[in-house]
Amino acid sequence: MRAPEDNSTGVAPVELIEKESSMYDSLLMTLRSCNKSLLEACKKRKREEEEGVSDSEEEEEEDNDSGALSVSNEKDSDEEGTDNERSHVLDSKLQEPSTISIKNEDAESEDDEEASDLDQENSLGVNSKTVVKASVPTSSFLEHLGQKVSEGEIDNLSNKKWEYKWEVPAFEMPNCKWVGTGKCFLKDVNIDSNYGLKQRLFKHWLDAYKTCGGSNFHSSKQRFFFSLCNSYRDILHCNKKPFYLKGLEEDSSTMDAYVMHSLNHVFRSRDLIRKNDSKMAKHQESAEDELLAVDGFLDHGFTRPKVLILLPFRNIALRVVRRLIQLTPQAYKVNVEHADRFYNDFGTRDDEDSVDGDELAREVGNSKPLRSSKPSDYQALFSGNYDDDFMIGIKFTRRSIKLYSDFYTSDMIIASPLNLHARIERAILDKETDVDYLSSIEVLVIDHADVITMQNWSFLTKVLGQLNRIPSKQHGTDIMRIRKWYLDGNARFYRQTIILGHYVNPDINASFSNQCVNYQGKVKLVCEYKGVLSKVLLQVRQVYERFDVNSIANADDARLEYFIKKVFPKIKDSIQGGVMLFISSYFEYVRLRNYLKSQNASFCVIADYTEPSDVSRARVQFFEGRKKVMLYTERVHFFHRYKIRGIKNLIIYSLPERKEFYPEVVNMLEEANNMTCTVLFSQFDQLRLERIVGTASARRMVKSEKNVFLFC
Repeated sequence: MRAPEDNSTGVAPVELIEKESSMYDSLLMTLRSCNKSLLEACKKRKREEEEGVSDSEEEEEEDNDSGALSVSNEKDSDEEGTDNERSHVLDSKLQEPSTISIKNEDAESEDDEEASDLDQENSLGVNSKTVVKASVPTSSFLEHLGQKVSEGEIDNLSNKKWEYKWEVPAFEMPNCKWVGTGKCFLKDVNIDSNYGLKQRLFKHWLDAYKTCGGSNFHSSKQRFFFSLCNSYRDILHCNKKPFYLKGLEEDSSTMDAYVMHSLNHVFRSRDLIRKNDSKMAKHQESAEDELLAVDGFLDHGFTRPKVLILLPFRNIALRVVRRLIQLTPQAYKVNVEHADRFYNDFGTRDDEDSVDGDELAREVGNSKPLRSSKPSDYQALFSGNYDDDFMIGIKFTRRSIKLYSDFYTSDMIIASPLNLHARIERAILDKETDVDYLSSIEVLVIDHADVITMQNWSFLTKVLGQLNRIPSKQHGTDIMRIRKWYLDGNARFYRQTIILGHYVNPDINASFSNQCVNYQGKVKLVCEYKGVLSKVLLQVRQVYERFDVNSIANADDARLEYFIKKVFPKIKDSIQGGVMLFISSYFEYVRLRNYLKSQNASFCVIADYTEPSDVSRARVQFFEGRKKVMLYTERVHFFHRYKIRGIKNLIIYSLPERKEFYPEVVNMLEEANNMTCTVLFSQFDQLRLERIVGTASARRMVKSEKNVFLFC
């Protein structure tokens, strides 16, 4: 409800806005007895709302690092962050004249290089009646975090069905296109604005690009994907070519883009806080109330970490952190603390020599296969340290990068879903611990999501559910500067989630649709596939049999029922043996194993949790014919790539998620005149089916009146 204000004074009309008190206002009222200035700020805010005075916005200072020294330069522990280390401690060295002198000189040099990015700050007079102006959101960073989303819009976001309204051909990816909600932004990229990057970051990235032989940055893959990231929309890239399959180039392009986006977000957050620290320190006595009343000075979250990167293995985390250090301008990484410890924990002995990691990046992508019977992609992925239990905090100070910083004083956290899931479970059982450092994540990157699905996607969904919750404790944060949407419990609607993977499956789709609710909207990649049937080297009759099911909830039951009625009788009556049942999920394996047990069938298993000694025994028994049937799961094939001998009849109970596994498994058949491969599928397997037989064929097979299809 709005009404014009009396204009008898000749002042331009101002709209009256009636609104309910927010959690921010409630906190002001609660704390007013503790501080006179808080009481005055509370009264002033209430008075302004009643009079209809809207908060004015302040001109942006994009890259001014020359502001007053921020009180956020904490003294961290040398050990990896623990759940009990909370408070921010001021570094006493900041008080030494020599240290301050160095900082000022550095600030002056940055002023010279980035003068075009400095804002023309409005002065605040002691007797001025004008409220201090906050930053004008001229960058996507400020536009995104400064947007005020109404309660009605928030309510709609939770259950919103997104409509993808535009599409753009994917860069150097035939048969793929980007589709997005809202307005298409990709055609409006401003070259003159450094693509939204801080000037120093952009110059350093451009130099690194040219050093690697690049000539046209504007048309590069990394620039295009960075523009996607800089839109602050949720992104699903489901056809990324991983380094272990297609070499380093494309994987590094997308990694460079999200690393630069993460650095840009961290440094812009730091600059905004420092600038506001400077202004508040300069005018603390004369205008504290005005400052507290302006939304532009609400620049904090509940805790410091703003970027979370989730990765499956330590060796991949090593690649990301090395590249992060590489792409950080030299002025910001005069010192990299605890680098030796990091290389010991995440790499091998060969990784300890180089800090920037140029050599490692080339070696991982172009390394010669080791002497092994395993495929080259397996050797590339599982080379080095492939432990999946890790978490590390990274803090950026003015001139250094600190690895293993306490999580509550880190700017960025890199972790595995397994480790975070364990910490969340521990916090549930032990009330003395918490994971409140996840409360203020604004940029979430999930890289190699397809590998994470081979681990346990449910761990990731648990982590997503824990993000952006209101913390259980206060962690030394200035409550008066926490953004209102944090206090209102709406932070998850401002969090950007970037999911990168080699393929998409129903679990990834469900998380992207239901747990990524960014108000900015979504962008995702849609592809058509040619299939991998041409990679089957043997002359094998591949028979695809479709079973009908009315809902996805009944798909597992319908698959088992079809197997029992149509497939198992042929196996049971056969005396030949050599039948391998390939199963995609562990849940399906358990049901099938239990059924075969009930039928007293002669079978052996190689599954997710089979002991190595039992694996060897099963392989021998199957090859020698002492066991007619073998159950073999996709997950065990992913982690071990066993070469199974003695297969005469292959039954693919459920299609593999990873398309390259299909020809691998089929090619394990022993060459004979009666080789057969039978594949069971339903209309709910279309995502897997189209990656194997091709998109066009998959659509026909799902909709056809026929139920049996033959490929030779």
